[in-house]
Amino acid sequence: MRCPKCTSIEDKVIDSRISKEGSSIRRRRECLECNHRYTTTESVVRDGMVVIKRDGRREDFDREKLVRAVRAACHKRPIDSEQISMLIEDTIDALEAQYEVDIPSEAIGEGLMQRIKTMDPVAYVRFASVYKEFRDVSGFVDEISALAKTKNR
Repeated sequence: MRCPKCTSIEDKVIDSRISKEGSSIRRRRECLECNHRYTTTESVVRDGMVVIKRDGRREDFDREKLVRAVRAACHKRPIDSEQISMLIEDTIDALEAQYEVDIPSEAIGEGLMQRIKTMDPVAYVRFASVYKEFRDVSGFVDEISALAKTKNR
């Protein structure tokens, strides 16, 4: 790892911590050249996963697309980045167990929606509005009505 201050590759690890979800490790490092301290994160590389889009196209799985979509849905909601990360990791783990390599985009969207629904109803409606491509207000009303019925049970 290169020091962000002096670009030296000589460093030592001062502290290591496993994230709450267990899929990444946060390391605190100190440069042996300039004594600058910095933090790095190690995570599992998920190679070979392919998303099959609704129109049949295939594209490499991109975790960052999920992060951006969920963050947008959770904007200004009482949800921290650790919760978002755990939600995404849980979704990916479930998808990998079910599909291995070729994952339909519908399965990704449905998996995320179900997890967001249990976390925050406003974020859920935001995510669903984009995922389900609501064309008018009636789509929102129908989704909110369905959500209210499940909450009242």
